[in-house]
Amino acid sequence: MAPRTRPTRTRSLARTLTALLAPALALGATVGLASAPAQAAVWNSCDQWGNTTLDGYTLYNNIWGSGAGSQCVWANSGTNWGVWADHPDTGGIKSYPNAKKVINKPITSLSSLTSTYDVTVPTAGAYNTSYDIWDTDYDYEIMLWVNHHGAVGPLGTPQGTVSLGGHTWNVYKGNNGANEVFSFLRTSDSDSGTVNILPILRWIKDTKGWMGNETIGDVQFGYEITSSAGGLDFRTDNLTVSGG
Repeated sequence: MAPRTRPTRTRSLARTLTALLAPALALGATVGLASAPAQAAVWNSCDQWGNTTLDGYTLYNNIWGSGAGSQCVWANSGTNWGVWADHPDTGGIKSYPNAKKVINKPITSLSSLTSTYDVTVPTAGAYNTSYDIWDTDYDYEIMLWVNHHGAVGPLGTPQGTVSLGGHTWNVYKGNNGANEVFSFLRTSDSDSGTVNILPILRWIKDTKGWMGNETIGDVQFGYEITSSAGGLDFRTDNLTVSGG
């Protein structure tokens, strides 16, 4: 599985695609924005790296993968936003449109870290809906998949099943050449719920000893899209990340 992007440190390979993707992105703008809610969105973008900050969340269009098609993101707020994407049915991750909340606290300094999510996702295509959690040095990546569809899978090898944070997960551990990746896949798909993130971080640190007292930087939530041929909608009806 291809390594994940970091919106603030995007891949050099993806940068080379900007010129090639620009015409496709422009063509996708009209169609994509038509898929937004009936009320006018307060922000939208079809730019490859389009981003803005609303209500304490940073939103990214974040089209980084090779062979990507068109994609547009819209937002009514930092917690209510969505994506229209038309990526070809080829292998490899094309994008990770997401909303990010900055935490910037060591694990042992956190008294709580929770999130609620409520999404509407398509029944076609290949994608996962996931949290992507990073330490400030980008040495460790913790992915929490709450649902997935199509031919997608996590990086690494199976590490068993664990119940943490209000959910039961299949755990995988791997390395993408740049950082360690710990993936938690919910054993059954969910479109809404609450995740208590802090016990998961403590389990990785204390129970497994896979990392030390890292400073948690970004908590991202979005859609890791491999294919969405013909144009598909992904909608975040509500998202909150809180704690400190």
